[in-house]
Amino acid sequence: MISQSLMIFTLVSIWFSMGWALVPLFSSVHFWLKHSDFKVDTDPLSYYPKVTIVVPAHNEDVVIAQTATAILNLNYPVDRVELLLFADNCTDNTYAEMQKVKALPQFAGRNITLINRKGTGGKAGVLNDALKMATGEYICVYDADAMPEQNALYFLVKAVLKDPKRHVAAFGRNKTRNATQNFLTRCINQEIVVTQRVQHVGMWHLFKIGRIPGTNFIINTDYVKSIGGWRNGALTEDTDISFKIMESGKLIALAYNSEAFQQEPETVRTYMMQRKRWAKGNYEVVISNFKNLFNRSNWRVKLEVFYYSCTFFWFNAAIILSDVIFFANIVAMVRYLFDSSVTLPFAFDPSNIYMAQLLLFNWLVMILIYLLQITISQASQFGQATIHQVGIALISYFTYTQLFIIISIISVWSVTMDKLLRRDGTKWVKTKRFAG
Repeated sequence: MISQSLMIFTLVSIWFSMGWALVPLFSSVHFWLKHSDFKVDTDPLSYYPKVTIVVPAHNEDVVIAQTATAILNLNYPVDRVELLLFADNCTDNTYAEMQKVKALPQFAGRNITLINRKGTGGKAGVLNDALKMATGEYICVYDADAMPEQNALYFLVKAVLKDPKRHVAAFGRNKTRNATQNFLTRCINQEIVVTQRVQHVGMWHLFKIGRIPGTNFIINTDYVKSIGGWRNGALTEDTDISFKIMESGKLIALAYNSEAFQQEPETVRTYMMQRKRWAKGNYEVVISNFKNLFNRSNWRVKLEVFYYSCTFFWFNAAIILSDVIFFANIVAMVRYLFDSSVTLPFAFDPSNIYMAQLLLFNWLVMILIYLLQITISQASQFGQATIHQVGIALISYFTYTQLFIIISIISVWSVTMDKLLRRDGTKWVKTKRFAG
C-alpha cells in the first residue's frame, strides 16, 4: 500500500510539473510570434534619464577592462551616464586595470569613479554602497564579466519608460560568451536560453511577472532607497529584491532586446560551487517568503512563491522518488534472474505491465517537453535551432540536468544545517574567469 501511494504521488507530481512547464512555453511562443520582426527600433527616446552604472568586481583583473570599455561605449548619451567601478576586497590587479581604462584618451572627461572597497556584505554590500553615491535616476548593474551589447541600456530604459510609475525596474537577458568552449558550457548555454527566452518571457507575457537577474538590469534609485536597499550578505540578492518589488505591487519590465554577454563555468567543480550558492540563496528566499502564501500579499507574490516552492521542493522530491522507484525495480528484476521468488517492490499489479507502460509514457513526454523548450528557445534566436543543438539537448537530459538533483540535495542539507547550527551560510565562491 505504501509503495503504491508513493507511485501515485510521484506520477501525479510529474504530471502536474509537465502541465505547468507548458504554461510559460505556450505563452513564450505567443510572445515571439508577435515580436518576430527582425527590425530593431532604436529611435531616439523622448527623455533620457541619468543612469548610474555599477560594476561590482572581486578579483576580476582578467575581464574588467573589457566590460568597462563595453559599458563606456554604450549607445546612450555620455552626459547621462555615471559609472561606478568597485574593486571589492581584491587581491589581484583589478583596481589597476580599472585605472588603465579610466586613463584612456577616448574616455577623457567621462563620469567615472573608481572605488577600492574594503567593506563587507558581498555584492549586496557593494550595491548598497553604490546606492549612497548614485546621482542617477536609475541604477544599472553589470557583473564584471558581463559585456553589454551596444544598445543594452537603451532598451532597458525604453522598457521602464513605457510605464515609469509601475515599472520601477527592467531586466534584459544574458548570453553565454564561452558557449562553444566545451560540452558543459554548451549545456549551460541551452539552460540559460530556455530560462530567459521561454520561462522569463512566458511569465512576463502572461502574468507580468519579471525577475531581476544578477546582471543587465536597471532599477529606480529612489524606489530602492524606499525599500531599504539590498539585503547585505544575500547569496541571491537579485531574487530577494525581486520579491520585495512584487510585494509593493510594482512591476519588473521585460526588455527582451537588451543583451549582455557573460562567461560561464568551464569545469564541473566550478559549476557545482556556483549553482550551490544560487540554490542555497533561492531556498533561503523561498523559505522567508513562504508566509506570503497565507497572508494578504498580492497574487503575483503568491504565484512566485508557489512556483519556486514547487520547483525546489515538490518537483525535486518527486524526481528523486521516481529515481528510487526506477532503480529499486531494476535491482529487483536483476535479483529475479537468480531467485524467482523476488517480486517488484513498486507495482500496481503482479505483471507490472501497466506501471511499465505508464512510466515509459511519462519518460517520453518529459523528454519531448524538454526538447520543445530548447528547440523553441533556440528558434527565437537567428541560426541557433540546429540538429546539433538537439543532439546536445538529448545527451544533456541524461547527464547535465541530473546535476541539478545533486545540487538541490546538497543545498537543502546545507540550508537545514545552517538553520540548526545557526551558522553563517553566506560563503561566496569565486567563479574562475578567462581572457577573451
